[in-house]
Amino acid sequence: MNTHRTSLSTRLLAVVAMAFMLFPLLTVIPVSFTSKRFLSMPEGNWSLRHYEALVSNPDWFHAISQSLTIAFATSIIATLLAASFSLGIWYMRSKLATALIGLVLLPMAIPPVISALVLYFMETKLGRIAPGVGYDTLTGVVIAHVIMVVPYGVVTMLVALSQIDRRIELASRNLGASLMQTTFMVILPNLKLGLASTALLGFALSWEEVAVTLFITSVNVDTLPKRIWSGLRDNVDPSVAAISVLLISLTLLVLIGRLVVQHLADKRAQKLQHS
Repeated sequence: MNTHRTSLSTRLLAVVAMAFMLFPLLTVIPVSFTSKRFLSMPEGNWSLRHYEALVSNPDWFHAISQSLTIAFATSIIATLLAASFSLGIWYMRSKLATALIGLVLLPMAIPPVISALVLYFMETKLGRIAPGVGYDTLTGVVIAHVIMVVPYGVVTMLVALSQIDRRIELASRNLGASLMQTTFMVILPNLKLGLASTALLGFALSWEEVAVTLFITSVNVDTLPKRIWSGLRDNVDPSVAAISVLLISLTLLVLIGRLVVQHLADKRAQKLQHS
């Protein structure tokens, strides 16, 4: 008897809960096909005018390109910093490590508005010292996003490192490998999933960040979340609903792709076990 098999009522409850959480996302789909100039249901008149506006308006492509640039840069830098810090803590094995981890994770406990205000003053002063790096610049936004993202990356990396047997490090050092050789040839290959998760999390957090971005940008930097916010605040542009549908569709495709890859990997592993 399979003790892990769930009952019909449990599965039905899970489906109802998922439908309840997804319903607000699904309502944006018909709104994106409205023929009116404001957010409303189509009421029988379906139109693609707002999708056409996305294609014809270069401002949306500019916002998407800037968001992608910032998110990729933030993901790479935050992953490197989080991995370096976490490895240092893992090697340290000191009581000081707890205090250092608490210090790095401090931005997670601070409300986003407070963090945005602090970063605003930091960026404006940084811009006076090094123009092109501070307020309302791509580099300045990347710096601010990295500060916000690194704590989450550290948590992910520490969890990944907790799964590694320390004896492999001792075995490597006993066989004559240096610390650098042990790190790059033994430890990091076992952290591939953790590094990938940290990079993906950093990209996602930077891609959707809006509170901090609103504080540290003006006219030169226009990310996609900022443009969506402006579209909802200023004129309630239905193009926001259209871009939302495209983003939801992209997310679903990524999730489906991941499930397919995981399914194929499981089938391959089962074949190898039976062979």
